[in-house]
Amino acid sequence: MGEERPDPTIVYLGPPATHTHLACIKYFGNSLQVLPKGSLQEVFEMVEKAEADYGVAPVENSTEGSVHRTLDLLIHSEVKICGEVMMQVSHDLLSQSGRREDIRKIYSHPQALEQCRAWLRKNFPHAELAETISTAKAAQMAVEDKAIAAVASSLAARFYGLKPIESGIEDHIQNYTRFLILSRQFGEKTGRDRTSILFSIPHSPGSLFRVLKPIDERKINLTKIESRPVKNKPWEYIFFLDFEGHVSDAPIHEILEEMKDHVLFMKFLGSYPREP
Repeated sequence: MGEERPDPTIVYLGPPATHTHLACIKYFGNSLQVLPKGSLQEVFEMVEKAEADYGVAPVENSTEGSVHRTLDLLIHSEVKICGEVMMQVSHDLLSQSGRREDIRKIYSHPQALEQCRAWLRKNFPHAELAETISTAKAAQMAVEDKAIAAVASSLAARFYGLKPIESGIEDHIQNYTRFLILSRQFGEKTGRDRTSILFSIPHSPGSLFRVLKPIDERKINLTKIESRPVKNKPWEYIFFLDFEGHVSDAPIHEILEEMKDHVLFMKFLGSYPREP
């Protein structure tokens, strides 16, 4: 009999009971151990150095836009994107007692506060809103002070023993966050895939059009395009591009080859199963 392979090591942006933690559970299941880390950079570095098999990082939210730190790390890291997971994000207001009258301050991650701002202002007009590094950190603070409420997940309520004042307080029900699954290997072809690249182009008229033209000519669905400024090079940009298809598909391979003629540099981030 062969030796049993050890379970993969999975790291994510902690602390426990964040929405990134929930994304880990959704993608990998409850049976595997997942390890919280203190920063996105640590998540990327552990995967790159083979200290972890997979990493999970948020990349964009349907109402608040992209997570710029994740995009910036993709520029310089050698990790690959091997998968993605979409999470419908629902926020609860949690506290020690579950009573509204106890609350003087409300803490959470900046994006979570913004996603619930109208509800919070209507229902707690006199409460101080304060930012923390994560929704779970806010839950930890609520454990220590009965006058503090946390905007956090239902998992945080169970994990930290808090009571819900109100559930589902987000201003927009259709609130989704997309998370990337990071690895040192590319994803396998499924027939329902997404390809991600980044590139820079000359600062000249029509340069972006020429890069995107091969996608248009083959009627490939472009699902995301975003630019990030190049550090220490004013007015120069890195473009991030997502489009449907797998690099092993002939049209996608042709697109990438043609793009190379019109960019200063291009980096292939991965082809992987897409959701939904």
